[in-house]
Amino acid sequence: MTVLTQLPDIAMPLPTDLRGFTLAPSPQSSRLLQLTVSHEVVAAFLEAVSEWPVQALEYKSMLRFRVAKVLDELCDNTLQPVLINTLVDRATGGLQVTAEGLDRVEQAEEMVKFATAVAHLMGRSNFDAMSGQYYARFVVKNVDDSDSYLRQPHRVMELHNDGTFVEQDTDYVLMMKLDEQHMEGGNSLLLHLDDWSDLERFYAHPMARREMRWTAPPSKKVSRDVHHAVFDVDIEGRPIMAYIDQFVQPKDFEEGNWLADLSESLESSPAIVSLPNPVGSFLLINNHFWLHGRDRFTPQPQLRRELMRQRGYFTHARTLRHPCQA
Repeated sequence: MTVLTQLPDIAMPLPTDLRGFTLAPSPQSSRLLQLTVSHEVVAAFLEAVSEWPVQALEYKSMLRFRVAKVLDELCDNTLQPVLINTLVDRATGGLQVTAEGLDRVEQAEEMVKFATAVAHLMGRSNFDAMSGQYYARFVVKNVDDSDSYLRQPHRVMELHNDGTFVEQDTDYVLMMKLDEQHMEGGNSLLLHLDDWSDLERFYAHPMARREMRWTAPPSKKVSRDVHHAVFDVDIEGRPIMAYIDQFVQPKDFEEGNWLADLSESLESSPAIVSLPNPVGSFLLINNHFWLHGRDRFTPQPQLRRELMRQRGYFTHARTLRHPCQA
């Protein structure tokens, strides 16, 4: 089934037909779309970009846009406008992307290339200090001693926005599964701000606009604190968030308890979407009005999951207000 969201104000003209991929509503949420790229397009893409190893994409950032162009041309230039418009559409703003035939850990480098192409059709991925690259790969195992919940499998990683402790705009987040072994549980958790029943209650509170301090643990390799409020508004004046419970540093009793109330409300929302994400698939969401997290795993000694993350800013449309409007 092909679905083209009709937006009141589109960033690019939408194609009348889709070529090389399909678009359908997700069974888990009508706000989330499933984009599936055909086996034929995936195979042709991998062949066309085979001359460039991932290292070449790391060293030469222009090649990230070249592989994006290759993928879009294989889809008769219909993929880029769908991605751009969907990601800034407040009614959706999220995709689960699957590349047919790209579903084994042995294809991890090809997965990185494909995800890079998709991301660079509508944006550019930021530098990820944790990895020192424009993307990060990390493994979740049964036993972990890390300094955040990112790699800790036996507890819920609470809902949050990415990029809260960096100075770069973080418009989108891409989370891809490269490998999974001996796994039970661990679904992705998503919450769209407009489905959160307590949004108005917290957005209207005086604390919503108070600048707070955000800092990161050593593993993030970001030493400089940043200061911003939990809430802001988008280009059309609608609420957006920049929040993560692990890294906000309340300065007093009032801030600490308001944040604790906020966290409890988010985590108890009946609108949370629990979504399985198969190997080779990835979630691509607007980071300003989608919060994301991860459910706990069932303990298993041989448990292993490898993920790849890219996050960055939009280059064709925007959600954030222009600096002169802030």
